[in-house]
Amino acid sequence: MGTIELEQMEFFSYHGCYEQEQVVGNYFLVDLKFTTDCNPAVKSDCLADTVSYLDVYNLVKQEMAKKSKLLEHVAGRILDRLYSQFPERISDVTIKIRKMNPPLGGKLNNVSVTLTL
Repeated sequence: MGTIELEQMEFFSYHGCYEQEQVVGNYFLVDLKFTTDCNPAVKSDCLADTVSYLDVYNLVKQEMAKKSKLLEHVAGRILDRLYSQFPERISDVTIKIRKMNPPLGGKLNNVSVTLTL
């Protein structure tokens, strides 16, 4: 088994409970980590024997493009799609989504939600 991580994927999206957040948008960073059987790819050096980073990135990008009020909802959608697209190839998925400079009325670098499934 092995671990694949896609770290600090950056997206400009329109997630938030406040109407202004869904109009103005914000930057988000997404970290994704999952376990997969890397042994076939170690032996074959063939992309078909592993989970493609590009496919995973594009899946996250598609879900980040859909407006949501809650980061929990976005993270859950991404997890659902990952398990649907890569059944039996991935496990122990952890996703962390950070909203940069959230509009909370004070100085704050980011807020984040982490889900593990």
